[in-house]
Amino acid sequence: MKQIDRLRSLGLFDARVPRYTSYPTAPVFTPQVGATDQAQALAALDPDVPVSVYIHIPFCERLCWFCACRTQGTQTLAPVESYIGTLEQELALLKDTLPPGLRMGRMHWGGGTPTILPPALIHRLAQAVKAVIPPTEDCEFSVEIDPTMVDRAKIAALAAEGMNRASIGIQDFDPVVQEAIGRLQPFDVTRACVEDLRAAGIHSLNADLVYGLPHQDAARLNDTVAKVLELAPDRIALFGYAHVPWMSKRQKLIDEATLPHEVERYQLAELAARRFAEAGFDSIGIDHFARPDDGLALAARTGHLRRNFQGYVDDRCATLIGLGASSISRLPTGFVQNAPATPAYVQRIEAGDLAGARGHVMTGDDLLRARAIEMIMCDFRLDLDALREEFGPEADGLRGEMTRAAERFGDLVTLGDDTLAIPPEGRALTRMVARLFDGYTPDGARYSQAS
Repeated sequence: MKQIDRLRSLGLFDARVPRYTSYPTAPVFTPQVGATDQAQALAALDPDVPVSVYIHIPFCERLCWFCACRTQGTQTLAPVESYIGTLEQELALLKDTLPPGLRMGRMHWGGGTPTILPPALIHRLAQAVKAVIPPTEDCEFSVEIDPTMVDRAKIAALAAEGMNRASIGIQDFDPVVQEAIGRLQPFDVTRACVEDLRAAGIHSLNADLVYGLPHQDAARLNDTVAKVLELAPDRIALFGYAHVPWMSKRQKLIDEATLPHEVERYQLAELAARRFAEAGFDSIGIDHFARPDDGLALAARTGHLRRNFQGYVDDRCATLIGLGASSISRLPTGFVQNAPATPAYVQRIEAGDLAGARGHVMTGDDLLRARAIEMIMCDFRLDLDALREEFGPEADGLRGEMTRAAERFGDLVTLGDDTLAIPPEGRALTRMVARLFDGYTPDGARYSQAS
């Protein structure tokens, strides 16, 4: 309890801070940056440098109550097929914008539920993307998989198109917790999905879990962890549930009285992390785990771990092109987000324009702070020498923030002449430490809890 009391005194259980999957964070984006900036940045890309591609499929047959993603429900394939047609139109606009010869080093399909697509639409979309941005020989193609919305035919289609990593949505296996979040998913169904993926040659598997869900306690989470370990994934993402009903109206269906309180959330995260460590997983950043021979673990050991909208990645592509409603592109000049609502996105594409609706053009100070925050989030260490090599003497402008971090968090951070490090006992505070280096305080922004 002494450690918990110390963390409480430092404000961990009351703090609401960004997750820093980007810097600046999305609330800083403005409509003054949009499709024109998007087109100019895309046209200026170096064709010799591969890019990553993210495709957002916003449709779900069921809308899980805990989810805060941009999604919409459908019981028919008609809107899904129409949306694929719009993606093809967006790709045609990209083809007219991108420099010839550009290649794709990574592709990820997220949602929503990408596996709502039947085999014919899987082939159609994958081939449309590859016709505009051909993959490199070592391209990684990953897809978010809902085990209740996939079958062998869909898996075969994805494998035929080059999928070599699957990210399996689990959240929690306890039926009481599942009932409370509107996501019924029996363990046997998930296990059958994993077996089908491996039979299709997809051996790189990620499991997504969430702590802090309604009715979740140590016994229930412990049982879920045991079942996940039985599936033997290569990577695990353990996200804290973000209860943001002002952003995601469906979360109002969750009884707040059934949510674990802040200290319980912290203890649940610690329990799962301990179990994964005992099972031989390396801890990656604040909420990921990977087997020691996995690429994510290798990236963490060699200083190449990065953070983007998918969480922690070993993706070395500097540019991320987002396709579909609400997708965010990370471009050399900054960020551009497509129109978030599907009808608005469709309207822009059908008018013959790219869909960028808001964004941010990076300044030199933004680039410096973005890299500093990424160091803290990925490596638990800010290194001024490394920042000087990239940004010059301007890096020394962060010394004030480093000093404030040491004053604020005491011996839960370590301040050196040119470094700031967070030892293991202070890593629950990582997002709060990163917040000290954030140069923006957007009006009205509300973030998830830090614990």
